[in-house]
Amino acid sequence: MYFQTLVNRISPKLKGITHRLNGRFTFFNDEDLYQEAMSQLWVDYTGGKLFDKTDSYILQGCYFHLKNHIRKVQDKACLVSMQTLIGEEENSELESLLCLEDPRSCLEDTHNKILIEEIMNDGLTTREKEVFSLCLKGLTTREIGKLLGISHVMVVKLRSRIKDKCQKFKESV
Repeated sequence: MYFQTLVNRISPKLKGITHRLNGRFTFFNDEDLYQEAMSQLWVDYTGGKLFDKTDSYILQGCYFHLKNHIRKVQDKACLVSMQTLIGEEENSELESLLCLEDPRSCLEDTHNKILIEEIMNDGLTTREKEVFSLCLKGLTTREIGKLLGISHVMVVKLRSRIKDKCQKFKESV
């Protein structure tokens, strides 16, 4: 089986898959996803993983690869914040949590830094502090889970608790 023959055979269905996946995500276009799938196909083809596989099997592999690729890129895209873009320090995520109701309060750097220190010292458990400091470094949920030896679901729960505690702390101040 030659690569070009394979591509010609599965291209119409692969374009349909990329179009369907792109319907849910606005930061890709169909061609980006198609090119990502083609590059993965080439890697698999040169590695000998596609010999004696059916078209259905290959297309399903492309579908799962694209979903995983979208998830990874989406996780990274969610880490970008306005605070980071304007040159704030790595505490931008907590500062954004502290400024949920009034974005103008983010301009009060000294006040926010004091709040951050108080929350870190008094409001969070040891595990929550670990998760939060890794969040501030820009790690994704799955990367944090792998680093700490816990599931990504537990990381999501801890992040939710951290957010709730920050909100309650801000309301009490």
